[in-house]
Amino acid sequence: MKLAFAILFTASFLIWVGVRTIAGINFDRNCEGYLKRAADANTIDLAIENLKVATKYAEQNGMTSGFTSIMYRTPNEDIGFWYKNLTASLKELRVVKPDTPQLEKTNILMKLRETLLDQNSITSPPGISIYPSNGSYAMWSILSFFLGFVFWIMWVGDNSY
Repeated sequence: MKLAFAILFTASFLIWVGVRTIAGINFDRNCEGYLKRAADANTIDLAIENLKVATKYAEQNGMTSGFTSIMYRTPNEDIGFWYKNLTASLKELRVVKPDTPQLEKTNILMKLRETLLDQNSITSPPGISIYPSNGSYAMWSILSFFLGFVFWIMWVGDNSY
């Protein structure tokens, strides 16, 4: 029976790893990838097009306010700040007129790049791919890992000579 529980909780933990991985991939495909494209855009229109996709995804998935942390809050986990930054950037891009001098357009695109990227990676709150279920995912991982570990130790203890 201990072996069965050890296998069950280990499988649960491995499923958690898979689900987290898939959530991260989906967030990258539907939001972060578009933020990276907006940061790399060479024209205002291209930046707007990609930033719109990312902000729409954030809105549809309730990623407009709150924190990704569970126990204590730190500034880098503030979803509201992140979302407001995205929408402010989009608003700034939309007011650029076609007759705006190229140097000014380039400066706006450079500012956008600095807003969206930190050392060539997208700036986003850690754990946002599973928001707002961060607490549930944390409990799932802790319980399945801990209980799997305990049952494996108990099983090994019973079967050692």
